[in-house]
Order: sequence, then structure tokens, then C-alpha cells
Amino acid sequence: MLDQNTAIALLCGLGVALSFCFVAFAFADGGAVTRRYKRRLGGIGQRAKGISTAPAQTTAARSLSRRESATPTMDRLVRAWLPKRELLAQRLARTGREITIGQYTLTTLGLIAAVTVAAGLYGLRFGQCALIGIAIGTAVPHFIIGRMGKKRINAFIALFPEAIDLMVRALRSGLPISEAVITAGNEVADPIGAEFRTIEAGMRLGRELEALLWDVAKRIDTPEFRFFIIALGVQRETGGNLAETLNNLADVLRRRRAMRQKARAMSSEARASTLILGSLPVVVTSILFLTSPKYITQLFTDVRGLVLCGIAVGMLLTGVAVMTKMSRFDI
Repeated sequence: MLDQNTAIALLCGLGVALSFCFVAFAFADGGAVTRRYKRRLGGIGQRAKGISTAPAQTTAARSLSRRESATPTMDRLVRAWLPKRELLAQRLARTGREITIGQYTLTTLGLIAAVTVAAGLYGLRFGQCALIGIAIGTAVPHFIIGRMGKKRINAFIALFPEAIDLMVRALRSGLPISEAVITAGNEVADPIGAEFRTIEAGMRLGRELEALLWDVAKRIDTPEFRFFIIALGVQRETGGNLAETLNNLADVLRRRRAMRQKARAMSSEARASTLILGSLPVVVTSILFLTSPKYITQLFTDVRGLVLCGIAVGMLLTGVAVMTKMSRFDI
């Protein structure tokens, strides 16, 4: 458990943090309110002079380019100190969910605090609890967001050949490529439908199709979708039969998918062995924490135990990385 001095220091730190949060919440929206009042006053003055206000297209463009956040104040605080905010925003956008940076940060901080308190209940020192809390609290959300993004990209790739077939049929019937993309967005299920509908909304605002496709490629970071964009760009510059080109691309994508599934089936034994061998130390340590906490706690309170834990974790991660690399094929 924590001693008295550490508990007092923690309470003081939490009090200072809460004070800063209250001050930020109190003054964060003042500038936005002032801008809204000025914009409304300017619109009233223009209407009084007989001048029309901004067109609906500008309002729609603003609504598409800037989504309202559920935690605007937290987003402003994170924007001030987060060094690679754009990379984190791209990772969150790949999930296809309305997850803001502020929500992600609040979840990470809450998980760090919960794990730190849970580790402190087992009698560990504050420094050890803080290290465990920071490691788990930052790794778990990062892993979950990565898995969500990868799952959405895999679903996109699985439906992409069927979407290309719809576009090929639309092109052969005489429709332009823009109408073919809109047709595929309305007919194919998500996530392709959701991404192509954003392209349709962007084209209604006057943006070019290729620029909108490259915006989608930031969220769907796969070579298959980049092949599709490059094929459209080459056909626009040099000409040719776009329907035949896309038909060949759909055939190549289906062959890649079949080869990838075949390689995954052949490496299933190695992946199962990696999962079992990698989870055994974690499972055994967790069971000992529940059954004999005094026995296993000495491994984390003694310096020699910490050195052995570091060596064991390093060897375990090395073995898992090697086995994962052996069971993964780039196709």
C-alpha cells in the first residue's frame, strides 16, 4: 500500500490537475462564443443591406470538413502537447467510428489510473504501479484501435472486387466513372459504401474524384485501393478502355485474396503454437497473483526478480516476434 507522504503528494497533484481542468472548461469556449456572435451580427448586417449571406455550399463544406467533437475542450488540451496528432487522428479515422482524440486520451488516462490503483492494492510500490499502469494503459487502447482499423480494412478488401465489378458494369452501360463510383457506394455494404458515399458528397461540392479517392486512401491504406486510384489516373491521362482495366484489376485482387487465404491456412499451426506458447507465462503469472499473491509479489519487489522479469519478457517477445515473422507471408 502507499505510505502517507506518497498519498498526500498524489492528492495534491490531483487537486492541481482538477483546478487546471476547471479553469480550462470555464474559459475554453469563450473564443468560440465570441466568433459565433460576430458571425451572426455580420449576417444580420448583410441581410439589412440586402446582401445575401454565404451560400449553402459553404455551410455544407464546413460541416463535411469539420466534425463536431464530443470533447472539444479535451481536444484543445491534447492539441497543445501531443507531438504527432495527425498520425493519431488517422489511426482513429481508420476505425470508421466517431472517436475523437479527446475521447481516446480520456480513456487512456482512465485506464492508466485504474491499473495503477489495482496494482497498488497488491502492495507494490508507487513507482512500480505507475510504470505498470502507463505500460498497460497506453498499450491496450493502441492495440484495440489498431485491431479495429485492421478489421475494417480487411472488410474493405473482401468486398472491393465486387465493388469494382459493379463499376465495370456501370461503365459498360455507358455511365461515367463518377456515376459508377456513386452506384457502387449505394449498392455495396459498408465499409465500401460509407467511404464511397463520402466521395459522392465531395463531388457534389465540386471536388475532383481523384483527390477524394486519395483522401479515402489515407484511411484505407492498402495497395489494392492504391492500384485502383493509379489505374484511374493513368486512364485519365493516356486514355484506353477503363472497364477492361478495372476488370483485370478485380481478377488480380481475387487471385491475391485466394493466395493470401491459402498461405494463412498453411501457417495456422505456427500461429496456434505462437498463441499458446506466448500466453502461457501471462496466464501462469495471473493465476499466481490470484492464488498466492505474497509468493509472486517478491518477484516484482526484489531487484533480482525485476532483472529476471526483464530478461524473461525480452526472450518471450523475441520468440513471439520470430514465430510471427515465420508464419506471415507478404503477397
